[in-house]
Amino acid sequence: MKILLISIAVLVAVLAALALLLAYDKGADKAEWRRLAELQPDDPPRFSAAMVADLPEPARRYFGYVIRPGTPLLTVAEIDMTGRFSLGTKDDPRYQPMQARQILAVPEGFVWTMRTREGMPLSGSDTGRWTRFRMLWLVPVARMGGTTNHARSAFGRYVAEAAFWTPAALLPGRYASWLPVDDDTARVTITHGALSQSVDVTVDAEGRPFKVSFQRWSNANPQKVHRLQPFGGYASDFREVGGYRLAHRVEAGNMFGTDDYFPFFRAEISEIRFPGRDVMR
Repeated sequence: MKILLISIAVLVAVLAALALLLAYDKGADKAEWRRLAELQPDDPPRFSAAMVADLPEPARRYFGYVIRPGTPLLTVAEIDMTGRFSLGTKDDPRYQPMQARQILAVPEGFVWTMRTREGMPLSGSDTGRWTRFRMLWLVPVARMGGTTNHARSAFGRYVAEAAFWTPAALLPGRYASWLPVDDDTARVTITHGALSQSVDVTVDAEGRPFKVSFQRWSNANPQKVHRLQPFGGYASDFREVGGYRLAHRVEAGNMFGTDDYFPFFRAEISEIRFPGRDVMR
């Protein structure tokens, strides 16, 4: 009986500690979300073709498609999504239905919170500062961050996503510069502090950005060693949201453009919002 009582006490203590850790993590997610939302400009300028007149032709085509003239230049967006997230490999993807929401604020950061909807529940968050996921809502299965490698890898992700969801953040200026690649592709480079990331944005004849590709700092390889390797994805189903034309279907993965490409992330967007949208009135 004594051993049973001790075992129960230990179990209760462990569950309480895990619950406290979960509460701490959720609080950190909310605090980071609020910080990023507050970065939305209060009185943003409005888009005009003159802002991109000196850019390479594919970049001019891109901005002409994704931002209507006169649209307030909002650089922070909230995105709700459903889709499939792989818990496996290319040979055995084990896709799980997922539901997620994200705030994107290039170049400062992002928060992506996700939970799977079938099988063993997986939930957690990914940000520029940490990656934290759990099974059964409480049991940590991934907990990392706070390193240069993590920050550099995350920076690549959210800079690339801006091409689909926050194009105003990629306008030339303090953080962004553009170079030509070919007739349909231009390269945007975002520099913020010690971080710098170049992303190739490929557009169709109308300027629709259907593909992004870049060299991402990643350890998603058999050696589990951080190095530059291909990453990218495709976008489709562009819809108008407050003067922007934004992708509502996206897939992305490692080794993009090679035979080993594996789209571990496939999402359908249900809603895109701009915090502080009163500036659009």
